[in-house]
Amino acid sequence: MADETLNDLSQLGDAVSGQAAAAAEAAAPAEPKIDAQGRAYATGKRKNAIARVWIKPGSGKVEINGREIETYFARPVLRMIMKQPFEQAERVDQFDVYATVTGGGLSGQAGAIRHGISKALVAFEPALRPVLKSGGYLTRDSRVVERKKYGKAKARRSFQFSKR
Repeated sequence: MADETLNDLSQLGDAVSGQAAAAAEAAAPAEPKIDAQGRAYATGKRKNAIARVWIKPGSGKVEINGREIETYFARPVLRMIMKQPFEQAERVDQFDVYATVTGGGLSGQAGAIRHGISKALVAFEPALRPVLKSGGYLTRDSRVVERKKYGKAKARRSFQFSKR
């Protein structure tokens, strides 16, 4: 009886080592996801804005909804937000970006494009994932505006109290 248990345990050890080898293969760097035109695609979201982003190797040209970045995002802060993933990955002016973005305001749209660029960079070059993940660029910021409640002026603001 004891011999049978030892045989079962040795088989269990072989099975566990086989699973460890399979896990090591799964942890190998992922393959790049590049389409026929040599582009990587990703969708970025922030607040109510949704951005569809394509990146391809190039000179750093950025086009948003058919317009240049300087005309679409007039404020330098919004352009800086959008370029953060490239700076974190040390890939400044190495990729052309084409994006279409809808919904939300300019700040939300800039955040959505940043999220999309980060995901597209990982799709194009999977080795960049740890760098972008540590910077927090792959996490979708789930904060959205709280809805207005009945009997209130806004989400939490009450109407002005009048004693008389």
